[in-house]
Amino acid sequence: MAGKIVLVVGGGGREHALCMELNRSKHVAELHCSPGNAGTSQLATNHSISASDIDGLLHLAQKIAADLVVVGPEAPLCASLADRLELLEIPCFGPVARLANLEGSKLHAKQVMRAANVPTAAFHVLSHESQIDAALDDFAGNPWVVKRDVLAGGKGVVVTSDREEAREFIQSSLRSDGQVLLEDFLPGEEASMLVVMDGSGYVCLPASQDHKRAFDGDEGPNTGGMGAYCPAPVVTDEIRQRTIETIIEPMHQYLLSSGTPYRGVLYVGLMIPESGKPNVVEFNVRFGDPECQITLPLLKTDVFEVLDAAASDRLSQLDVEFHNSFATTVVLAAEGYPQKPVKGRLIHGLAEGVLESDGAKAWVNHAGTDFDDSGQLISTGGRVLSCSALAPTLDASVKLAYQLIESIDLEGSHYRNDIAFRAL
Repeated sequence: MAGKIVLVVGGGGREHALCMELNRSKHVAELHCSPGNAGTSQLATNHSISASDIDGLLHLAQKIAADLVVVGPEAPLCASLADRLELLEIPCFGPVARLANLEGSKLHAKQVMRAANVPTAAFHVLSHESQIDAALDDFAGNPWVVKRDVLAGGKGVVVTSDREEAREFIQSSLRSDGQVLLEDFLPGEEASMLVVMDGSGYVCLPASQDHKRAFDGDEGPNTGGMGAYCPAPVVTDEIRQRTIETIIEPMHQYLLSSGTPYRGVLYVGLMIPESGKPNVVEFNVRFGDPECQITLPLLKTDVFEVLDAAASDRLSQLDVEFHNSFATTVVLAAEGYPQKPVKGRLIHGLAEGVLESDGAKAWVNHAGTDFDDSGQLISTGGRVLSCSALAPTLDASVKLAYQLIESIDLEGSHYRNDIAFRAL
């Protein structure tokens, strides 16, 4: 099995995390990333082919004779990258387009949940002909949840108690998309479970908790994620078992019945109310970012073995093991993020490699980074990097992640100071 060539598609923190783990694998001889970032360039051969250039990626996979393609973002999957790799007989970790539509269309995901009898919020599908005020009245008394029915990079959702804001977002979404979802609000605490799946079975990774709002105390605008920690204690053994029985098992069976196995990771966004009966907020068809940065390091089993098995329906043959540790990641965001991030600034003080202390370790996951013409590290995105740590306790992992991020200097940058506050 040794001597494998792997191509990772994407260029963010998730893809750097994937490259870090694959680089440690005893099976991987050659690692490629497209387009990658400054961090992946230290571990893999970067290629300047965009994750949206499907033809270019197919050509690259053939040129390097890839044994496995691991797709980070959702857009290439929705654009049939996995389908076309299958025609070339190149194994792909990531579902075919029809199944990737679980993330591509919020309405499709809701219809699938209804068909599979998976618990989720009640909803209305609104069109130009709909009575918007009557629909808002139906879900009054709680904040309104409005979701665009398109691929919106995790940013197509508004949760608001302001009726006018809800109405305006509905109207703007109708103008741009033709329809929009209005959902009943689910109270409770959010958590995420990443489930690696194939035609033979599935493996649930430890549950995590993301922090979406830009500022401390869950204040400010929604972002792609400002940090996360894992395992999340809100998902007790009982809730985890209930999630498997009422959500993951029915979804796996439903997807199996569709004719083509789901080969990849299903991101299950959970809302856990006081009753402890979890509901699905959303499905994504890829590793979350930043959840990927903290769940993969908890895998004791070689990550290539897990991804490769899932790409070829051999997952049930693996005995997947996990470290009994906690992981935390804190995102360093550029000035102006998430509205108008300032790019191109120098990053100073970045520790090379891994910090180790008392059985714990910390490292940097690159996201929006590159090198300028003189070889200096610069920011190129809104979420620039994240500082991640693995430790025997959650408290120790949080402290070490913050110790690392405090040593980095990027003019105007900001980060949250309260990652994991719900658990601590």
